[in-house]
Amino acid sequence: MRVPKIVHGVVLAATLVLTACGPTNSASGGDCPNNGKIRFGVEPYEDPEKLKPAYDVLAKALATKLGCEVELQAVDDYAAEVLAMRNGKLEIAQFGPLGYVFASQKAKAEPMVSFADGSGKLTSYTAGIWVAKDSPARKIEDLQGKSLALSSVGSASGDALPRYGLKKHNVNDVKLDYAGGHPEAMLSLINGKVDAAEINSQQLATAKSAGTFDETKFRQIWKSDPIPNDPITVHGDLGQAFKDRVRKALLELSPADVEKVGAFLDVTPPGPLVQVDNDTYKVLFDLATTLGLKEEDV
Repeated sequence: MRVPKIVHGVVLAATLVLTACGPTNSASGGDCPNNGKIRFGVEPYEDPEKLKPAYDVLAKALATKLGCEVELQAVDDYAAEVLAMRNGKLEIAQFGPLGYVFASQKAKAEPMVSFADGSGKLTSYTAGIWVAKDSPARKIEDLQGKSLALSSVGSASGDALPRYGLKKHNVNDVKLDYAGGHPEAMLSLINGKVDAAEINSQQLATAKSAGTFDETKFRQIWKSDPIPNDPITVHGDLGQAFKDRVRKALLELSPADVEKVGAFLDVTPPGPLVQVDNDTYKVLFDLATTLGLKEEDV
């Protein structure tokens, strides 16, 4: 029996590495791939330094269930995570819903579980466009000729869905400013650098809880239909027995094991993780087709 350990380091730009382990088996033992280490990728939907403590708890719990080391890697952008899984650098990964579309097509990612509420129901979130309270814009059509801060290329709620909203309402003269992330897009609006900004329901809840966004000073002028929450996926080339073990371990995690991660995803109170499949994310596959999105758009 190995003594559990935690290792911190840098894997990619803005990457955190956490190794939380229970008993470790070598690759020849057949129980854990990659010489007994499972590499778990996480999308950059929040500041990695804020995500680390939350995923620390989840990774330790998963490592205990599997008896394998779990190395957490929070990569610096959506494309890097897809590429890492494609190149065999990740065994499991949490993708944003749109990132999953391309990860499934290009990196053989297979969805296993996602985040449920206290009743065990799969959770969702919404994309949104906000303006200052004194803005003349009252609806999305009023953004014609205005500037809009988006998060980063490849984000479902921070990029594709707001652009889909603009397209659907025939708004074709908008200056798009990619701020680099959801918090950065919100800050662009708070600091008056843009006329409008994407703010999804998860970022809104996090910022309000932290006291960094005063909702009374802003207005939402557009909201998307609900988006199913992020899937945790496994690389499709791994053996079926291992994939079944990982899914079983994730489904057996307690609400306390995922509570801190769930808070970033506006899952309060959290339930256990629940099983998902490709059909769960059909709306995102349809969105990618409608917008003509390709891998380079992630």
